[in-house]
Amino acid sequence: MIVVMGIRIAPAGVTDFHEVLTDHSRYWGERDLRSLHLLALVQEFGSTCLVARAEDGIRGYIFGFVTPDGIGYVHLIATRDDARGTGLGRCLYRAFAEAAERHGARKLKAITSVENTGSIAFHRSLGFDTEIVDDYNGPGRAMAVFHRDLPLNVTRP
Repeated sequence: MIVVMGIRIAPAGVTDFHEVLTDHSRYWGERDLRSLHLLALVQEFGSTCLVARAEDGIRGYIFGFVTPDGIGYVHLIATRDDARGTGLGRCLYRAFAEAAERHGARKLKAITSVENTGSIAFHRSLGFDTEIVDDYNGPGRAMAVFHRDLPLNVTRP
């Protein structure tokens, strides 16, 4: 468990997963990404699916896992609307990177849509290399693919 800014970052549980889905619009606005939220990730990769909890609930989360070839893959990262710009996303990534390293990861990877300029800028600020890969998510569906070596040295806010 990591405590930063009065927020506790710890492994996510089933109750946390349901809380995130209940407050989905606070994290994702008008975009409906509930289908990308897979309870199996929390159930099977609990130590690398993390929530940032304060007294008023979950302020952010990062769901990911470590692949057999040592890649810490981030499936989802989100901060609640009232926690954006506080550095919480960086803290979540740092906590994920530390957990992934404990499980043997040597690199990090994530993807997003090419239209998600905010995510692209965020990942670049963390030192990720970015590549646009045509047909990554099916024919005609290019994605921005991020990758970088560990360790992830980002400063605390």
